[in-house]
Amino acid sequence: MISETTRTLCARVAAASRHLGDLGLFIGSAGNVSARDGDLVAITASGTVLGEAGVDDITVVNLTGDIVAGNHRPSSEIELHLGVYRQPQFTGINAVVHTHSRFATAVAVVCDELPVIHYQQLGLGGSLRVAPFETFGTEALATAVHSALDGRLGALMANHGAVALGSDLDKAVDNAALLEWLCELYWHAHALGTPRTLDDEQQLAVIEHALRIRYGQKDTP
Repeated sequence: MISETTRTLCARVAAASRHLGDLGLFIGSAGNVSARDGDLVAITASGTVLGEAGVDDITVVNLTGDIVAGNHRPSSEIELHLGVYRQPQFTGINAVVHTHSRFATAVAVVCDELPVIHYQQLGLGGSLRVAPFETFGTEALATAVHSALDGRLGALMANHGAVALGSDLDKAVDNAALLEWLCELYWHAHALGTPRTLDDEQQLAVIEHALRIRYGQKDTP
C-alpha cells in the first residue's frame, strides 16, 4: 500500500509528463520524469508515451529500485534518477526530468559545455557540462551524468539529451524548459556568429544584484 500523498505525487508526475510533451520536450517514449516522496520515488514507466501519460503509467519504487506499486517496469534510466536521490551532493533535490529535446540534444552532439550566454542560466548553476556518451540505462551513464550535474541543476548528455533537477516537480519542469530555451538561444546565436559569453566578473555582478533586490521572489515591496 502507498499513501495518499504518494498517489497524488503519481498523478503530478503524469501531469508533468503531459505538460513537457505539450512543450515539445518529449518525443514518444524518449525521456522520463520522477519525483520523490520520502523513501519512495514515482517515475514514468518504461515504454510510456510521455505526452499522454496517465496515473497507470507511473511506477513507484523505493530508493534501491524495488517496485512498490504499479503494473509496469520503471524507466530504463531508473539508476540515473535514484542516484540523484541517494547521493548527499544532491540533498534537497526531489524531482528529475530527462528529455531528448531537440535543441538540447543538438548542442550535446557538438559541444563539451554550454557556456553562460544569458544571466538566467545562472539559475541552473552557470556553465553546463556535457556528460560523455555512455549506453543508455547503464550505471556508467548514470555515473557520468551525476558527475556533470555536480553543483548544477542541469546538464547535457553527449549524443543523447538533457537532464534537469528541482527541489520539487514544478521547479524541475521549469528548469528543463529553461535548459531547452538556452540551447535554442545558443543554436540561433551561433548561426549568426560567435556567441558572447558572460565572464566570471559579470556573473558575480548578476548574482549579487539578484540577491540584493530579491530577484524572482514574489513579495510585497
